[in-house]
Amino acid sequence: MSLELVSSAKCFEGEQRVYKHRSNTLNCDMNFGVFLPAAAIEDKTACPVVFFLSGLTCTHENFIQKSGFQQHAAKHGLIVVNPDTSPRGVELSGQDDAYDFGSGAGFYVDAKQEPWSKHYHMYSYVTQELVDIVNANFPAVPGKRGIFGHSMGGHGALI
Repeated sequence: MSLELVSSAKCFEGEQRVYKHRSNTLNCDMNFGVFLPAAAIEDKTACPVVFFLSGLTCTHENFIQKSGFQQHAAKHGLIVVNPDTSPRGVELSGQDDAYDFGSGAGFYVDAKQEPWSKHYHMYSYVTQELVDIVNANFPAVPGKRGIFGHSMGGHGALI
């Protein structure tokens, strides 16, 4: 799996990065954020990973820009990963007709009906593909993972 670095900013002695990759699960390009504490960058020390799932109408950017989590992740040596909330760049009829259905509203579930089932597999993306990407590309402690979210992301974290 090839990752393209979209952006990187130093903060709290770590780095906040955004990556883009082609998702086989969602059949589209996806972005996700990852905060790496200093130890993970400097000497590749394995760190626990926490996934954050954003709420309705958000993207991966909301948590990065508005929460201030980086200071706390740096202090506690945590890698924090935050995916987008839904597939982007797909052209499905009706996906932008309502704010609470479709683009920005993937609800972290796997769609079972056409036309949604081709792209909307956010549960599988977060629990399988993204976990595999993180484990393959960042110094994550095997089995030391947590997940939390806000609003729709809280729902995703519970399921």
